[in-house]
Amino acid sequence: MTLLAPAPLIANGLPRLGQFSDSLSVINHRDFRLETPFGKPASRLGQWLGFKQFQYFGGMSDSLVFGCALAHLRHMGMAFVYVVDMKTGELFSRSYRSPLGLGLSLAENPVEGLSRFRMPGIDIQMGYEKHPRQKTLRVTLGDMLEIDAAMPESGFEPMSICTRTAYTGWVYANKTAGLDLHGQLRFNGSTHDLARLGAMGHHDYSCGHMRRETFWNWACLSGMSTEGHRLGLNLSCGVNETSFTENCLWLDGKLIKVNLTRFDFDQKNLMAPWRVSSDDGVVDLLFTPLGMHRETMDLKLLASNFKQLFGRFDGVLHVKGEDIVVKGLSGFVEDQYVKW
Repeated sequence: MTLLAPAPLIANGLPRLGQFSDSLSVINHRDFRLETPFGKPASRLGQWLGFKQFQYFGGMSDSLVFGCALAHLRHMGMAFVYVVDMKTGELFSRSYRSPLGLGLSLAENPVEGLSRFRMPGIDIQMGYEKHPRQKTLRVTLGDMLEIDAAMPESGFEPMSICTRTAYTGWVYANKTAGLDLHGQLRFNGSTHDLARLGAMGHHDYSCGHMRRETFWNWACLSGMSTEGHRLGLNLSCGVNETSFTENCLWLDGKLIKVNLTRFDFDQKNLMAPWRVSSDDGVVDLLFTPLGMHRETMDLKLLASNFKQLFGRFDGVLHVKGEDIVVKGLSGFVEDQYVKW
């Protein structure tokens, strides 16, 4: 596959579709000429309402897992944070909503800028730094939880794609996994050094004119294989699959594309084991859930049934003639329905 240069996303009113050689520092979505399915220019309101953004920063280790998301759905802004003790199963979780995204601002790209959500007693920041390249997460929830995490990306190959979506839309997705985390997390009266825990991170920056109603399944892990390889994994089914997919893994920081993926699980019992595999034979994993963060909303105009499960992966990745053994690595899976 020929990789596109990381120039501005929109050219002559249209998105450049395909896989990019690096993260995009210019996502000029306001230059996109949105049209109706009948070729008529969309209204300014329709263009504004149609553009959605969400960003996610996750951390994984043997003992602690945490996740934090910020989303602007136009009618509403949303944020959530959770931390789970993987040894005791104790879960701390908080979710917040704001009409029209009041108190929420999101960075224009995944290379430099700051995303922030502020309410009384709540301050959540995701930072994007260019020199040196890194992403950061700072969370202050009163005296309940503090996170100060940094994820350096120097020498790393991110997944960076733009796909056609629905009839007239597009999605840009930028993802990383399998990167070391540094900093501290204060939770439940204890302060944890992320580097000493061996914590590794994942980040998702997605935006675009997405399907009005959609679903997806997603899987991610970060950790060390039994052979000593630094692993990251990002797989999905249901979105970002029009001509190009976001499915990939990272082996010692190098990006390796993965073909279409399949998620076999029981929707009536999400806590039963999940089988995650790819049709090219690269991925063959079993995910054992240990807990779940759930968000439900049905406001007719907006609706979401979001389940993110944390647990452990076991199995094999068949990469370039080598079997990479995954044994008990922490990670996430999702089952999501959304209307926005």
